[in-house]
Amino acid sequence: MRALDALEAQRGHLFGWVPVMLAAGIGGYFALPREPSALLWAALGAGALLAGLAVRLSGERRAPLFLALALTCAGSLLAGARVHLVAEPVLTYRFYGAVQGRVVGIDRSASDAPRLTLDRVWMERHAPDRTPARIRVSLHGAQGFIVPEPGMLVALTAHLSPPPAPSEPGGFNFQRRAWFERLGAVGYTRTPVLAMAPAEAGRGGLLIHRARMAISAAIRARMPGDEGAFAAAILTGDRSAMSAPMLQALRDANLAHLLAISGLHMGLLTGFVFAALRYGLSLIPPLALRLPVKKLAALMAIVAAGVYLALSGGNIATQRAFIMVLVMLLAVLFDRRALTLRAVAMAALIVLVLQPESLTEPGFQMSFAATTALVAVFGAARDWPETRPRPPGWARPVLAVFISSAVAGAATAPIGAAHFNQIAQYGLLANVLTVPLMGALVIPAAVLAAVLAPFGLSFVGLEIMRLGIIWILGMAAFVAGLDGATWPVVTPMAPVLPLMAAGMLWLILWQGRARLAGLLPVVAALFLWGQTERPALLISESGALLGVMGEAGRALNKPTGEGFVARSWLENDGDAALQDDAFARSGFSGEKGMIHAEISGRSFVQLSGRGWADRLEPACARRGWVILARKLDGALPKGCVFLDQRALARTGAIAVFEGKDGPILIGAKHRAGRRPWTR
Repeated sequence: MRALDALEAQRGHLFGWVPVMLAAGIGGYFALPREPSALLWAALGAGALLAGLAVRLSGERRAPLFLALALTCAGSLLAGARVHLVAEPVLTYRFYGAVQGRVVGIDRSASDAPRLTLDRVWMERHAPDRTPARIRVSLHGAQGFIVPEPGMLVALTAHLSPPPAPSEPGGFNFQRRAWFERLGAVGYTRTPVLAMAPAEAGRGGLLIHRARMAISAAIRARMPGDEGAFAAAILTGDRSAMSAPMLQALRDANLAHLLAISGLHMGLLTGFVFAALRYGLSLIPPLALRLPVKKLAALMAIVAAGVYLALSGGNIATQRAFIMVLVMLLAVLFDRRALTLRAVAMAALIVLVLQPESLTEPGFQMSFAATTALVAVFGAARDWPETRPRPPGWARPVLAVFISSAVAGAATAPIGAAHFNQIAQYGLLANVLTVPLMGALVIPAAVLAAVLAPFGLSFVGLEIMRLGIIWILGMAAFVAGLDGATWPVVTPMAPVLPLMAAGMLWLILWQGRARLAGLLPVVAALFLWGQTERPALLISESGALLGVMGEAGRALNKPTGEGFVARSWLENDGDAALQDDAFARSGFSGEKGMIHAEISGRSFVQLSGRGWADRLEPACARRGWVILARKLDGALPKGCVFLDQRALARTGAIAVFEGKDGPILIGAKHRAGRRPWTR
């Protein structure tokens, strides 16, 4: 009864828990080791229906409990339905041959190579019913014979593979992301891409893409170098011209979010348009006295947000930001307070219903963490009693900037550290010195350039914009160059982020002194993070790359090759070393062609190079595991376990942990479970 009394006291503050309960069901579904059986789906459906019915029949005191149960079941059902709605064929083997498809996406890979996403795919010697709906191909070698555009039909000769499994057990699961993007294969080509047919004339996507590229080119022609590339990125989403050193400086200074079109940019742009129109129209008495100026400004800000969404390329983060801004501006249209936890909860609810998989993405987690924390803090400041001391008027804008940067930084820092394995030590300093300029100068100047463009005067706004960008990039370079600018962080174990999120949400959403109980899960999460154990040995899926943990950090068995996997291992260790530095560390014994490491008293031997077959007997004499980056056939020596490419194809990359009774081996594919995207 005491629990029901406490719940009763929360009346009027429970809507914020609706997306939380839905997210609990979604998260529970994605955490399952295997796809639910038909019986479990039926039980979830029945649970949702019965709990929904109980909401109507149980009375007001118990209704929130049954509603929470119904939402949790509905979240799992929603995620499962989404998984099967986006299902498309996935390549099951390595493919080389002729490929044809329509361009639907143009971007750059992590290695800065141009990359095309194709749909309407045709593959040589491949049955149509087993052909992926979409593929993604990086372009290497001699290119430039065509200028790819969305809608263009192209042909190429490609090396394709299934979306790769995690580089280690529990690592980033690209297979799951590819499933929701309907990507059934990824790969590369070293031959020229040829145009088979032009893009359809008048196609909306093509017109928008051409407009984006034209605007980007015009901006960069007016502002050469990284300044123009930065301006093009925040206005059109085209980041192709940003130099690699400047990109790294922005990341190290915790300013990379300024480059990605997200909630900050959408909020600044719509906020400026709303404020400029509202106060501008208020200065015209005939209009101010006869028209709902505030609502007109909100309506035009929605239009501006929609145009920005289209011109920016409309990626997932921008769509999410548009939904958040739309909900808040609609609140203005319906005479509701815009910046409330209820508005944030509504935006989260819409995003989760449309894209339940976004719950697992860092973009969703960071944007809603920052927004929720900011609304909660500034809501508390708004309700600060008049009788208590307040800062003087001149200091409030400065204090607001500092508080907003500190709050957003603190809210997103654990999430960013968990996903990207580093904390920018001076990120608060960099944001305080740059974010206000984005809102006060850069974004308003961009709007001014857009307004003046029809008159051929866009250069006025662009020049003002350039001055702000010079300062921002200068601060990024300065902060990134400070000693200890970044602090490497080990990847936490799986329960850490959910525990931390649950604790912080309780602290923000619950009313009364009991909210302080939310600190307990946060402390528990930090404790678990500190107890994270990294594998004593890692073996890549190819069997060619090994990494053994030593006193100086993880030692790798080769200085080059499989660079993405090597970088992932080191970053997950919280190690900032490069691959060749890790190769120079001690950790492996033996000679070239037959190296080994001892884990919990058992031997792991890797054979490579010429004459590897002659070393099978001596390797097996150690009575451990023998690793080879090839497939074994025929009779094999007794007394050891062979991890050749056939075995590793079944297990995926392997993590080896120290155990009391011997080493413990865990395969990445086994950890990922039996899910539709892991077949």
